[in-house]
Amino acid sequence: MRLDRVRNLALDFVQATPATCWAFLTLTTEAGLSGLGEATLPGEEARLAAGFPELERRALALSGADPASLAAEAPLAGLAGAALHCALDQALWDVAARRAGVPLATALGGARRTAVPLYANVNRRTRERSPASFARSAATAAAAGFRAVKIAPFDEVDEPARARGEARAAAAPGLNRIAAVRAAIGPEIELMVDCHWRFDAAAAAAVLAECAALGVVWFECPLPETPETIPTISALRALAHRHGLRLAGGEKLVRLAAFAPFIDAGAYDVMMPDIKYSGGLTEMLRLAERMAVAGIAFSPHNPSGPVAHAASLQLSAAAPILDRLELQWDESPLFAALPRPPLPAPRDGFAPVPLDRPGIGITLDRAFATRADRA
Repeated sequence: MRLDRVRNLALDFVQATPATCWAFLTLTTEAGLSGLGEATLPGEEARLAAGFPELERRALALSGADPASLAAEAPLAGLAGAALHCALDQALWDVAARRAGVPLATALGGARRTAVPLYANVNRRTRERSPASFARSAATAAAAGFRAVKIAPFDEVDEPARARGEARAAAAPGLNRIAAVRAAIGPEIELMVDCHWRFDAAAAAAVLAECAALGVVWFECPLPETPETIPTISALRALAHRHGLRLAGGEKLVRLAAFAPFIDAGAYDVMMPDIKYSGGLTEMLRLAERMAVAGIAFSPHNPSGPVAHAASLQLSAAAPILDRLELQWDESPLFAALPRPPLPAPRDGFAPVPLDRPGIGITLDRAFATRADRA
């Protein structure tokens, strides 16, 4: 599939909540087709805006190319640059699939599944951070049919706490939140915990054991992900197995070269490439194939807006393996209000993939977004 000449590229920001600003890219061709991508990177909106002129130059230079050709180009610098690069990649694929009149999953090689298993990340909907609020969020997700729920409970574990050697003590409020969630959802719902790289090795090992006692089954990003920490992460994975947990990570790694050392070392049971950062759609499929060979589960990171979710659904349908796709559940009413036509609602923890629509399957109701921003 080849592209028409690019006529215009636009980057728009939508304030979804006081804490979350979605970044949407729209590419329009001279033939009048439009494609969407998402570059959301919380707190980095200024960097995204600053990198946009170079992205626009690249888009114009790619006119007439196959959308897969972008995968060969190095992303712009930093995670914001990777997000812009991936948003352009999504938009190019969206246009190419629309031009061919097929859903994105078909353009990527064909859909292997018509519905995608989900887990509900309830962290951002839980704005009041008490154990009771976490419990209510998780219970609401379970009542909506989700069979797995993720929280990020360790707000108090920060750099000063680590510097004082008090990371384990600072985790106590987070463990209380976990206990409240487990009590609220019962033993049948899988409970997943995201640590956001907050721990040192000793604290991570201690907290992992306590999480296991509370019925946690997934322990995510406990340590900073650098080449130097790979042996420690691998050892922590062995400890996780002794406690019956899976160790997950890799959500902010960019391209296969960054993932490969973790894959080769067997650092994780689950790796979480993000469609917004990991290098593009073809790179995501390469990663899934590499993980399949290594026996590592492929679970795309997706705490994002509706454009990244729509694209992630299509990619998840086409991927050779799939564990579960993340959904930032019930964060903002705009998530359902912006897409046109609406994305199918999750049912019993699965998201139907709209394979009857071209491209990623949605456009955006920008008038609604403008009204919401001004409210």
